[in-house]
Amino acid sequence: MSLQEKIMVEMKLAMKAKDTIALQALRAVKSAFLLARTETGVTAELSDEQEMKIIQKQVKQRKDSAAIFLEQGRKDLADPELEEISVLEKFLPEALSEEKIEITVIATITKIDASGMKDMGKVMGMVSKELAGQADGKIISILVKKHLMK
Repeated sequence: MSLQEKIMVEMKLAMKAKDTIALQALRAVKSAFLLARTETGVTAELSDEQEMKIIQKQVKQRKDSAAIFLEQGRKDLADPELEEISVLEKFLPEALSEEKIEITVIATITKIDASGMKDMGKVMGMVSKELAGQADGKIISILVKKHLMK
């Protein structure tokens, strides 16, 4: 079963359960999928990797919104965003711990013999590709900078 089919099944369950938060999050993802398909002009299905990136983007948008709302003391607006995040994260692979990400960063730096900040883009590209969907780009960036500054 593809990711889009799973989302449709979850949408139906959310409708039956009258779960408006889940329904809103799932409709947003479905809409983003349709937009991505028409955006490229290709009527073919999206790849699993493209679907994951879309869901990750949706989660990131909600995290950013929730952070802003909490910063402004608007817990009433942040709570639905956080609930939507929990609904969407069910479709993402398990996130790696910071230690596992760091191991990959160190291995990549050693592998390509990176010697300073000038190699950051190369290291970031390789690590991001290897850990696609399992690690936040911000964490990867912090760890790469930390190890290249040594």
